Amino acid sequence: MNLICAALLFLVALVFALAGVTRTGVWLIERRNPPVGEFVDINGARIHYVHVPAPAGAKLPPIVFIHGASANLKDQMLPLRPLLEGRAEMLFLDRPGFGWSGRGDNDTLAAQADTIAALMDRLGIAKAIIVSHSFGGAVTTALARQHPEKTLGLVFLSPASHPWPGGATAWYYKLTAIPVIGQLFAQTLAYPAGMAQIGDATACVFSPNKMPDGYIDNASIPLVLRPRAFRANAIDVAQLYAYAQSASPDYHDIKAPTVIISGDRDKIVYATIHSVGLERDIAGAELVWVRNLGHKSDWIASDLVVGAIEKIAGAPVDLQAMAKTVEARIAGDAYNDDKCPDIRVPDAELAPT
Repeated sequence: MNLICAALLFLVALVFALAGVTRTGVWLIERRNPPVGEFVDINGARIHYVHVPAPAGAKLPPIVFIHGASANLKDQMLPLRPLLEGRAEMLFLDRPGFGWSGRGDNDTLAAQADTIAALMDRLGIAKAIIVSHSFGGAVTTALARQHPEKTLGLVFLSPASHPWPGGATAWYYKLTAIPVIGQLFAQTLAYPAGMAQIGDATACVFSPNKMPDGYIDNASIPLVLRPRAFRANAIDVAQLYAYAQSASPDYHDIKAPTVIISGDRDKIVYATIHSVGLERDIAGAELVWVRNLGHKSDWIASDLVVGAIEKIAGAPVDLQAMAKTVEARIAGDAYNDDKCPDIRVPDAELAPT
């Protein structure tokens, strides 16, 4: 009995210690990564965003950026804003629950799409080109289906959009999405475990390409390790498969001009399912397939992303030729290949040749 009591006391002490470590870590993360934009209350959430007003004589239509899982608005703003500054009105936002945005009533992708549309209305953006990365691609399909009047065009970067074999996600996403157990995990273990692995995990997101120096700190990636953000991320990822199953049969309803940029070495999502599927399901979509490109097309192929935006805006841009230029630039990349294995799926023959 004494041993059982001692073990229980140790467990309770450990939980309190880990909770204390997490609270201290959260304080440090927030101090080092303060908000960079403005806030507005929409659909029960305080949304954090950066709005770059339309410059005089803007050559491009408004552009709205939707980031992926585990990220925040900086992830697209840092590589793409400098290339588009002075050319277009831009809106970067922390999706509900991420970065400095509150979650509110936005646990579903449909609700997040409604919130983004409402934010556009609040800022006077009637219609825009939507540029999304990874999980943001799934949110974009919801936005395009629910608010077609607001989508002038779509640029999907390494998207997640379709059901994949088995529907598996990382165990900690499923655990964290569970109401009570998940909250306890997020409040105790997520921060210390996440900080221990964030470097290697992020390197694999970029692999086989090089992660830019200072990326984790500059893009404020540790913000996702705060308990509320970690749970929001887990809830999103845990529901992706079910959303893709129900929504993907209706992607043929999307009529907006569409470009998909994807790499054949993506080690995070099954490009031969998601990107090839979007090209198949959205009439007239153009898939730009880049050899030796990993998951971070927004950073590694930023010039190609801008080219896609320009093409949707009406410019005569040869994206396939631009892709060849990117391929030449990254042809020798083999960063972390030994640590980050390629992912394979049975339908690999669907990949463009």
